[in-house]
Amino acid sequence: MMHRREFIVSASSALLVATQAPVFAQMAPSKLSPHADASEHAFIVQSSRFVHKHYSTPAKAARAGFIRFTNEDKSGAISWANQQWTSVDVDHPSQVWFDSAGRLIGVDYSVLQNDTTKPPNLWGINPERWSVIHAHIHYGLHDAGGIKYGGIGAKRFSDAGGSVASPTKQTLVAMGIAKSAGEVAFVFLFPSIWDVNFWVVPNPNGEFAELNPDVKPMNAQPHPSM
Repeated sequence: MMHRREFIVSASSALLVATQAPVFAQMAPSKLSPHADASEHAFIVQSSRFVHKHYSTPAKAARAGFIRFTNEDKSGAISWANQQWTSVDVDHPSQVWFDSAGRLIGVDYSVLQNDTTKPPNLWGINPERWSVIHAHIHYGLHDAGGIKYGGIGAKRFSDAGGSVASPTKQTLVAMGIAKSAGEVAFVFLFPSIWDVNFWVVPNPNGEFAELNPDVKPMNAQPHPSM
């Protein structure tokens, strides 16, 4: 999702992706207002109606194929992904986010970067809203407290002999990240995508703003080092 993604660059800087080293960023810089314009607002209303009907709780999201893959971040969001990275319409978000109480607060839509070299022009959303997220690996490990969430840069995973396209638990064991395959709850590729995201609860700062003063983080943690 927006402000919480690893390896984000702005749409206007997308052509530099191939030459720049990955960086940790919370939100793609933009000259646009964080408040949606009329056409963007119409899509956000449609999206909000859909996701609140179908994914209003983590349990509903899980039944629909979403899995949690992050800790709570500084905005108070916990990210869930369905690993369906091409959003064809308003009914197909690729990620949803909940707060620590399980309230649905935001959503992402995405397009594989391999499918287009230009920022998408979809659904009335200004193309400058879209950001690039670089390919990386996410995983979860079973521990006494539940699931420990982590991530690895694609190059580091590949250099360790792992398949970025089809990451396996065994690679995490070989890297010393997990003691055994049984310790690994999940591992998946987060591919290079164009991503747009917004709040689906009221935000006085704007639908596309990084933070929402009405969402209070309870146990915010930094993204794992990639």
